[in-house]
Amino acid sequence: MNDRPDTNDYRALFLADVPMMDVRAPAEFEHGAFPGSVSLPLMNNEERARVGICFRHRGQAAAIELGHCLVSGEVKAQRLAQWLDFARSNPQGYLYCFRGGLRSQTVQQWLREQGVSYPLVLGGYKAMRRFLLDQLESSLASVEPVLIGGKTGTGKTRVISRLSGGAIDLEGLARHRGSTFGQLPEPQPSQIDFENLISIALMKLLASGRRRLFLEDEGRLIGRLSLPEALREKMKSAPMVLVEHSLAERVDIVFQDYVVDLGRRYRQMCGDEGPRRHGLKLQEDLARIRKRLGGQKYQEVTTLMAQGFAQQQGDPDPCAHRGWITVLLRDYYDPMYEYQLTQRTGKVLFCGSRDAVVDWIVQES
Repeated sequence: MNDRPDTNDYRALFLADVPMMDVRAPAEFEHGAFPGSVSLPLMNNEERARVGICFRHRGQAAAIELGHCLVSGEVKAQRLAQWLDFARSNPQGYLYCFRGGLRSQTVQQWLREQGVSYPLVLGGYKAMRRFLLDQLESSLASVEPVLIGGKTGTGKTRVISRLSGGAIDLEGLARHRGSTFGQLPEPQPSQIDFENLISIALMKLLASGRRRLFLEDEGRLIGRLSLPEALREKMKSAPMVLVEHSLAERVDIVFQDYVVDLGRRYRQMCGDEGPRRHGLKLQEDLARIRKRLGGQKYQEVTTLMAQGFAQQQGDPDPCAHRGWITVLLRDYYDPMYEYQLTQRTGKVLFCGSRDAVVDWIVQES
């Protein structure tokens, strides 16, 4: 394998989605990493903890000696095989640890002893994370956001998905649909990963020569993830494009997203247990807004929802779920949206159906 130099060109790494080998411990990777990175640790969590204790009590030399003892023999051979496989499968990739120090240098040296020269990222995770935070601030100073707004069920995310460029799907990055009912069976990324994804998406948008940025109108949280404060401030006064559809059309969209698609996801993940888990999940979500709905309205919706799932019997039938979806949209989400719209100060640039909004954006771009 040809020698390539170590790098600190973080922008190039992220713009090109360069694959990276993360040799930090699994706990560090779970706390925050980068898209395209793969966790292939030098030490597992327990080994790292033991080396850390040794370092604090006996110093660096003893800690290094313990590390080499813990990662030796068959353990070292197994991990080395994984690193070699990654390096050979990703000849343009890089490796990194927390600061680009001893751990990444150790892995790099062990690979070199096997005849594989593989470069590392100078400064490691810490430098790349700092770069993305700084880049997020500078990118937000350069973009001109336009919010895609509209009542629940108008299909705002569908508009975002139809824009070939100039849009970022925040809910897609957050792996959450944004509402009380929006949690998916798949886990959300960490807060750090979410921020990294946004920063990289903005960087790519600006690198393509665009400045106007289309985003779905979101609150402070998408599930358990917070929008970066600088982005929230930018969105507060951003102009808006509003998607408008009838209540009946919006009921159909909610049915597709929260009954058909969500039900499919639960069945894929949980098998025959999926339908029961799906219904239970929606009932639990409903219980979280019980106080805001009021006792009588909550009882009406929970009864209609239970009837919908009972009547469904494995075949998605919009009529079986139309009742509870209609009540929630008309009596809960619509009044809340109308209030929130009054809090926005941005100019409304255009109103229309999804197709009309997409056409308008394409013409304006």
